[in-house]
Amino acid sequence: MGSQLLTPAERRHQWRRRLTPYMFLLPALLIFGIFMLYPIIASLQLSFESQLNPDSGFSIDNYRRLFGDTVFRKALINTVFLLVFQVPLQLGLAMVLAVLLNSAVLKFRTAFRLIYFLPAITALFAVALIFRLLLNDEKGLINYVLNGLGIQSIPWLTNAWPAKFSLVMAITWRWTGYNMVIYLASLQSIPTELYEAAELDGAGAWAKFWAITVPMMRPTILLTTVLSTIGTLQIFDEPYLLTRSGPSNETLSMATLLYRTAFQNAEFNYASAIAYAMVLIIAVFSLLQFRIAQRGED
Repeated sequence: MGSQLLTPAERRHQWRRRLTPYMFLLPALLIFGIFMLYPIIASLQLSFESQLNPDSGFSIDNYRRLFGDTVFRKALINTVFLLVFQVPLQLGLAMVLAVLLNSAVLKFRTAFRLIYFLPAITALFAVALIFRLLLNDEKGLINYVLNGLGIQSIPWLTNAWPAKFSLVMAITWRWTGYNMVIYLASLQSIPTELYEAAELDGAGAWAKFWAITVPMMRPTILLTTVLSTIGTLQIFDEPYLLTRSGPSNETLSMATLLYRTAFQNAEFNYASAIAYAMVLIIAVFSLLQFRIAQRGED
């Protein structure tokens, strides 16, 4: 009834007021649609097209090839190896450092926090260069120290297992400080009254850690675990720059295989299938972690 009494000018003004928020959102939506949504849909369509015969229509040849590809299986195994060994090591060290740096008795805490966080903002090329110099088979500092102790040089970057552990060391060194800062922020939000009450009950440091710190930090631990899992399953820089995915694909990751397939072999259809296989694998691992966390809360 009230809208019928509005004049045409008032109706136009009312429509302008309703459309104004959407007009502000329109540039961001256009950018998202052009550079994010369209490539996602186009790559999905591309994964169901034959590389040799694009006009043949819907095809699952790329996914059939994926299941039989020994190189993809190798990349998947390598990536899961990094996930299993590197993520617990990284998050465990981050927790230890966060607890130590949260202690009131430790001096120069700010300086230590900065030192441990610096690797996370160091250029990836610099990180790879540093580790290549440290782990060089003949002139590397680590082998030089080992030789001084009477231990034979280890082919860190040219042998399968040493190369895998070299990646674990590099990734752990780079991202431990990042997770440490997240844990430190979570630790500082825990009320001190809980620790004081536990001390009155006679609880020691270890008991307080498991009874108070871990339960209170459960959401943060889940967050860092999921983020670290996703980051490890998408790992590209360290295998590509440090070991060149060698020797003999022993450090080849799924993301490196995706890059090689798309930009070196120009097999964009098959690369799209690899990308969506990675999405599915990441989704499965993330869902499992959320389910495990929910059971822990129950």
